[in-house]
Amino acid sequence: MPKMKTHSGAKKRFKLTATGKVRARHAFTSHILEKKSPKHKRHLGTPLILSDHDAPRVKRMLGTGTAAAKRKTTQEKS
Repeated sequence: MPKMKTHSGAKKRFKLTATGKVRARHAFTSHILEKKSPKHKRHLGTPLILSDHDAPRVKRMLGTGTAAAKRKTTQEKS
């Protein structure tokens, strides 16, 4: 069976934390910033932790999701 390929777009946009959570960037930070308050823009600059519903999909694209975990446990048993 061939190796799993990492999704190129996902590896540029997401990082995994040490505890396994998925870190991403906030949306609405590239343009039309004049009308946003400084406080709002400051908070948009901090990293965003993806919700528990979205994280498995991104982890699968990064190659660290449930399928990779299952594969690892089956290889350890044999």
